[in-house]
Amino acid sequence: MYSAEQQLVKALPKMSKRASCEKLTKAFNDHLEQTKMHVERIGQAFEDLGKTAKAKKCEAMAGLIKEADEMMAEDADEDVADAILIGLAQKVEHYEIATYGTLCTWAETLGYKNVKTLLGKNLDDEEKADKLLSSLSKASNEAAKA
Repeated sequence: MYSAEQQLVKALPKMSKRASCEKLTKAFNDHLEQTKMHVERIGQAFEDLGKTAKAKKCEAMAGLIKEADEMMAEDADEDVADAILIGLAQKVEHYEIATYGTLCTWAETLGYKNVKTLLGKNLDDEEKADKLLSSLSKASNEAAKA
C-alpha cells in the first residue's frame, strides 16, 4: 500500500484536472491531501514495526492508474468524462478498501494495535471517499445520460 498510495499522490492531480464538475474536482483534491496522510501513516506503521519504510511497486495500482490514464485520454463529453472518472476512482477505492481491510485483520491478529489503528484510519478514509463518489455518481450519470 505504500507504493499504491505514492502512485495515487501522482495520479490524483491529473484526475482532478480532467474533472469538469466542481464537486468532483474538490473530491479529488481533498482525497489527494488524505492520500498524502495515508503515506505518512504507513510510514509510521513501518516505524512502529521497527522497519525501514520502503515500497515495492504495487502492480495492481499501476494497472488501475494506466487504465485511468487511457480513459482520460479519450475524447468524451464533459459529463461522460466525469462519470468515467468516478467509475475509475471507485475501482481504486475498492482495491484500497479490500487491501486495508486485510492489513488491518493481519495487524490485529498479530497484536500490532497501533499499526491496526493507523491502517484503520486509512481504511475509514477510503470508505468515506467511496461513499462520496457513489453520491456524486448519481448526478453525474444522469447528466451523462442526457
